[in-house]
Amino acid sequence: MSGLVLKLNPRERVLVNGAVIENGDRRSRLSILTPNANILRLRDAIRPDEVNTPVRRVCYIAQLVLSGDVEEDDAKHQILRGIEQLSQALRDDDSRTHLDSATDAVGRLDFYRTLKALRNLLPREARLLGTAPQ
Repeated sequence: MSGLVLKLNPRERVLVNGAVIENGDRRSRLSILTPNANILRLRDAIRPDEVNTPVRRVCYIAQLVLSGDVEEDDAKHQILRGIEQLSQALRDDDSRTHLDSATDAVGRLDFYRTLKALRNLLPREARLLGTAPQ
């Protein structure tokens, strides 16, 4: 995942290749130079008990790859199947753009960008389901 820049708030935690890293007392920027590094902001992490909607389920699978709990090949097929199912329900142009971006990222095994694209659908899903975004 070359070219990723993380902007971290004070005391913000991030998971990098399975290691939890906590930022210091000041805001900072980290440039991730290693290709295919697995990065997950812990403030954005979906907890298992929050996996209660279709978009959250697909996001959670991508998150499991980033945390090192699931192999990429296993997750790739599940995520693509989930994106296909979401594309049947989310037919507007903006949703399609995010789903296409997620599909492209899965094809490159870039699960950080997959998760990022899918997370953009969470507010829309909450509106459609009539629930409050978490």
